[in-house]
Amino acid sequence: MQKFSTKKNTETKQKLAGDSTRKQTRNSNLELCRRLLQHIFKDYRGSTAIRLWTGEQVIGHAEAPFTLTFLKAYPLRELLLNRSLGALAEAHLKGDVDGQGEPEVFFELVDYLQERKWTLKERLTLLLLAVGIAKRPRDASNVFQSWAARTHNGRESISHHYDVSNAFYRLFLDPEMVYSCAYFSNPGQTLDAAQQDKLDYLCRKLRLQPGQSLLDIGCGWGGLAFWAARHYGARVHGITLSQQQFDYATARAIELGLEDKVRFELRDYRELSDAQLYDRIVSVGMFEHIGIRNFPDYFSTGVRLLKEGGLFLNHGITNDTGWQRTPATRFINEYIFPDGELARISDVTSAMEDQGLEILDVEQLRPHYAMTLRHWVARLDANCESAINIAGDATYRLWRLYMAGSAHYFTKGSTGLYQILACRSHQPWPLPLRRDSLYIPDWEMSGGSDPGSDR
Repeated sequence: MQKFSTKKNTETKQKLAGDSTRKQTRNSNLELCRRLLQHIFKDYRGSTAIRLWTGEQVIGHAEAPFTLTFLKAYPLRELLLNRSLGALAEAHLKGDVDGQGEPEVFFELVDYLQERKWTLKERLTLLLLAVGIAKRPRDASNVFQSWAARTHNGRESISHHYDVSNAFYRLFLDPEMVYSCAYFSNPGQTLDAAQQDKLDYLCRKLRLQPGQSLLDIGCGWGGLAFWAARHYGARVHGITLSQQQFDYATARAIELGLEDKVRFELRDYRELSDAQLYDRIVSVGMFEHIGIRNFPDYFSTGVRLLKEGGLFLNHGITNDTGWQRTPATRFINEYIFPDGELARISDVTSAMEDQGLEILDVEQLRPHYAMTLRHWVARLDANCESAINIAGDATYRLWRLYMAGSAHYFTKGSTGLYQILACRSHQPWPLPLRRDSLYIPDWEMSGGSDPGSDR
């Protein structure tokens, strides 16, 4: 009995000693984090508030549109020692850093951290403070380790992003399942209407006529293919590398009774044969996955498969500085678009011309994409519980962060969205002399009826 009591007393003392050590560590971390945040953000005048796990607000005010809460100390340590915003993003995905409010506002904070100039004395002070914070707990492993460790290729990279779940995408996309920039007539227009306008706008830019053949590279869930077949009488061949998109689009074609006008294949664009040429070729929202080194193959394929007098339309995202290795791009490549790269618009047009394409029209639509993304974030938030049930909390957090950040950078102007219309070089001019019909459809100019009135 005495022996048991002694053992029990020893265990109690060890537990109390451990509790005391952990309490001291927490208190030490709390003070260090408080001092670090005050140093880092002493000149910050943005709209984000920052809190610690105790509820103490260190930066900003209580009515801030966005509040960032450090639920653990280690993310702040890694942010400073690794000099990477990716550490902060990863902690958010794990739930060790929480964000409440308008997520786009958070990226004002990101801009501040990237643009802030530190003196040598400031850097040394911050590093000395950061070293004193407890390291990442062993159980805080990378929740997406399996994603990051994979060997990427075209199919795998596409699957990584698009095969999350059709049900997940259905939570925030429009009924046509269009996962690309909408085309708004005004800020108050609904997302569903703006996506229909975008599909119609693409068909008008392509001057699509009944019976013409249309190749849709990266066809997604088939929204544009179905629109072109139903409203313009086109024969559409859509290709994708996403199994879930292919399955959905194929079933949808049967449901709509369009099997005779629309066919889908699970195929890489480089595998297409010269045996079939097309009157029109379009690619919407796929360009980001190609990789800059593959531009020659991509555009030469367009030239190879395009009939004389045909039109090629590329709808893709660009970056004003090109794809440089930064904390932001490393995060995107690791978690969002493996192998993805964004080029400058001048590099895109040069690559097109180098492969024998004549550029007919270039239009920047970045404000439209910012508006589209805000609609998606709002819809995802409105379906938060369902999103977490379908794809998990980490995926919900990831997509919310990615889409809010994209909206911020489209608004800022560092990211662009261009529609480029082209034809094969050195051929007769394939367009009307004026662009009126892009904005006033041919049927309206001629006094006829809307061919898409059944929509």
